[in-house]
Amino acid sequence: MPQELTGEKTNIKKSKFEMDMCSGSILKKMLLFSIPIIISSVLQLLFNTADYIVVGEYAGGDSFSAVGSTGSLINLFVNLFMGLSVGTNVVVARLFSAKKNQDVTEAVHSSITISLIGGVILTIIGIFLAPQLLKLMNTPDSLLDLASLYVRIYFVGITASLLYNFGSAILRAIGDTRRPLIFLIIAGIVNVVLNLFFVIVLKLDVAGVAIATTISQCLSAFLVIRCLIKEQSAVHLSLKELRIYKDKLISILKIGIPAGVQGSLFALSNVAIQSAINSFGDIVIAGNFAAANLEGYVYVSMNAVHQATISFIGQNVGGKKYERINKIIFTAIGCVTVVGLVLGLSMYIGGNILLYFYTNDAAVVSAGMIRLKYISTVYFLCGIMDVLVGALRGLGRSIMPMIVSLMGACVFRLVWIFTIFKIERFHIIETVYISYAISWILTAAVHATCLYVIRRTMKKHWGV
Repeated sequence: MPQELTGEKTNIKKSKFEMDMCSGSILKKMLLFSIPIIISSVLQLLFNTADYIVVGEYAGGDSFSAVGSTGSLINLFVNLFMGLSVGTNVVVARLFSAKKNQDVTEAVHSSITISLIGGVILTIIGIFLAPQLLKLMNTPDSLLDLASLYVRIYFVGITASLLYNFGSAILRAIGDTRRPLIFLIIAGIVNVVLNLFFVIVLKLDVAGVAIATTISQCLSAFLVIRCLIKEQSAVHLSLKELRIYKDKLISILKIGIPAGVQGSLFALSNVAIQSAINSFGDIVIAGNFAAANLEGYVYVSMNAVHQATISFIGQNVGGKKYERINKIIFTAIGCVTVVGLVLGLSMYIGGNILLYFYTNDAAVVSAGMIRLKYISTVYFLCGIMDVLVGALRGLGRSIMPMIVSLMGACVFRLVWIFTIFKIERFHIIETVYISYAISWILTAAVHATCLYVIRRTMKKHWGV
């Protein structure tokens, strides 16, 4: 059982956006928590889709493929620091539920400081190493210059992206998912407008898309930081008091580093997979990219339930409401399965129409449909896996799911690519896509076993 985080209780004004996750209907509150995240994530993808449509229609096929070839590389580095925001969410949720307001304040200031430091590090990496890293991914020479330019400009604004995500994690920890939605809508609209202006009017190609993204990220970061500064509850942020508190840093790192390493390892395996995909040429790259963007709507919707699982279990552990944990887990699994099946099958059924929003090339659409057939239809398995990971992290276990994910998904996928895929008979794109579903099943099964053992241990020691 995680040690209770200590701190003095202080009287601070309660925010009207807070949610008590330790009492009342779990399903109702989980839906209230998750729906704004789903809406905000879907809107973000819609805004990104608008970017890609503009690139495909007004900048050309090479530009579209160049942007598409950078996703795995960006995620490889960003996911490490995004994992730290998971640590922020768990720590703040526990302290908030335990009403240890001074400790909440220290955790908030430590988290924002971490995001600033991380952003500077990633900016340096992105600007100076973009071409070399893209070459390692077998990015075609015809796309390398455009892809490098996109990555460099994107990483100029990466600090703002981290600030928004850490700030949103803090707000989610107290049950507030509405204000991040509003901020994202505002930034997204600005992104689309600037994208149209930079690409169509100024003819800036992929640079225009990257610049628009960077500006919108800065706006969303400004809005969430402004929100925390104006907040009168325990999550109030004072820029003058920005610093790292050692004990809070340790608590965040214990959960956040394994989560971040896991995210980066997943991204690393995706880099290997992207390299395999790149070997099939521009048509398959573009089709894979378009289909992956459609699947993104399924993933972010399921991920909202994953985030709810972390926050709900985190608050209930902090509030010592251990008897609610099993119900939270099963409720979340039920929700994510329904969401994954409905949306995943919808994307496949409507794929022949939806993919044409990204491209007019019938060959690219056909390539995209292959991915949707093998991944989108079973995407709910990924959702179940993530919910189980969220439950383990909410309980304070982060190293365990990292190791399981490393072995069950990352190592498996890498072995698959370097063994099965290398066999001439199986050297087809379908072989690459099948590895996803198998890895989800294997990893989820082990996560479920670990969770079962932990809950039995809790019942033995605490009777819950």
